[in-house]
Amino acid sequence: MLIASNRRLSLERFVLAETSLRDRLLRADLAGVHLMTRSTKSTLGRLLAIAISKLGNGWIYPILAAAIFALAGSEAWPVVALASLNAALLHTLFPIIKKRIGRPRPFRVDPRLTSLLKILDEHSFPSGHMMTLTGVLAPIVIAWPSAALSALALILSMAWSRIATAHHYPSDVLGGSALGIAMGYPLSACILGHW
Repeated sequence: MLIASNRRLSLERFVLAETSLRDRLLRADLAGVHLMTRSTKSTLGRLLAIAISKLGNGWIYPILAAAIFALAGSEAWPVVALASLNAALLHTLFPIIKKRIGRPRPFRVDPRLTSLLKILDEHSFPSGHMMTLTGVLAPIVIAWPSAALSALALILSMAWSRIATAHHYPSDVLGGSALGIAMGYPLSACILGHW
């Protein structure tokens, strides 16, 4: 009886500790969103956040392809094809993951936050913009390592815009980036290694 009571007490402590940790992480995530949304108080900040987020809706990819073809000519074909394959795969997967996790967007959780643009879906984790962008950039950076700093600038800009528009938490953009790299990099390295 005493052993069962101790086990139950240990389980209750574990559940309380887990809940406390989850609450602290959510508060830290919300604090990150509030910090980033301050950068949109100016007209320029707001316009930049909206424009960069809208580029991530798909407009950035033809621009990237055109830039790659302009810089690399016909050598760009395998890289652009692989980036397109990554985009298609990741774009298929992130809605499934989002629906399964079902995390509400920051502006739905905290009424002090305002969405700066129309949402594409209701769920927050992971950021589909970040998953797709990092997956698309993976073969580009593998093929041309000198593009790494430009890729990082794009990733950081998109991450900022997704948080600044109150559509994502910092953990959403980190999770989306990690998933995009985890899926896009091995596929890209394998295929480009055999090309």
